[in-house]
Amino acid sequence: MPNRRPIPWLLALSAMLACSVQAREYRYSDAHLHYVDFFQESAGMDELLEKMAQNNVDHVMFSGIPVAKKWDEDEPKRPRYYAGDDANAYWYSATDVFIAAAYKRLPAEQRKRFHPFLSGFNPNDKNADAHIRRMLELDPGLWQGIGEVFTRHDDLTALIHGRAPRANNEALARVYHLAAEYDLPVMLHSNITSKREREPIYLEEIEAPLRNHPHVRFIWAHAGTSAEIHRHQEKLDYLLATLERMLDQYPNLYIDLSWTMLRPYLLDENGKPDEKWVQLVSSYPERFMLGSDVVGRFASLGEYMKGFDPFLDALPEEVAHKVARDNFLSVLPRRVQAELDR
Repeated sequence: MPNRRPIPWLLALSAMLACSVQAREYRYSDAHLHYVDFFQESAGMDELLEKMAQNNVDHVMFSGIPVAKKWDEDEPKRPRYYAGDDANAYWYSATDVFIAAAYKRLPAEQRKRFHPFLSGFNPNDKNADAHIRRMLELDPGLWQGIGEVFTRHDDLTALIHGRAPRANNEALARVYHLAAEYDLPVMLHSNITSKREREPIYLEEIEAPLRNHPHVRFIWAHAGTSAEIHRHQEKLDYLLATLERMLDQYPNLYIDLSWTMLRPYLLDENGKPDEKWVQLVSSYPERFMLGSDVVGRFASLGEYMKGFDPFLDALPEEVAHKVARDNFLSVLPRRVQAELDR
């Protein structure tokens, strides 16, 4: 084979492309943020605003936590997380009162960056839609989405009083009809499987709402994955093919790529972008969004959001900016989008 010398203009082009990728700077929308934790406590708005400013986070999905963790009489130490002991958790509607109050205290120029989602209801209660309607009428125009709705959620499911919620139950069907009426997106936490089963035993629970409520924009939190599932199974080998089929089949499905998706899916064990996931996201450039899933504390907000940068850098630049910031804004109610465009 002849000894071919490098073509100068090709080397220059390669260098320019490399510099272009390295020079990318992203602005983010955090599509999955909880202002309070499982004890309905928060580090507060000052810390959140500071971390948003430091880390180029322009917009946040602003939600509470729909349950409160009990400090049981028989537990000697106050738990720090819902999985800290065996005590129950219970549905807690006041979480939305805290969200509304924090939002209303914001200066007018900051409010457009915060997008309150209503979550404080029992998804097994067929009165839930009536409660949500009262909340919407109490503060007209304040709420911009519903969720995160907890259905299948690791060990938390077993800790909540009553039956395990399903994303395809009758109570939530009534909520989805209300969401369509008010043009509200719905974020669902619905695990695709259990910790032990190596097949998607709960997949139909998320597919049925997608199929039966085509006018509702559904955001699937973590694409049905969780840290607890990964502790037992490491990686769901069927996830990518399942999402590819679902995204093609359901135009109302959007995927929240919050932290449990970063590894082991988007980035490999060496921190390199997975080419198959790059291809999937590039094929559906308006259907993926990023989230930190921080819970009441915001010091790690920038670490979580910027942790996606290596994956974003592997995407076409236009797609990367959509995933980082714009796709979340595109699922908000049309009235909100019109306000943001002014």
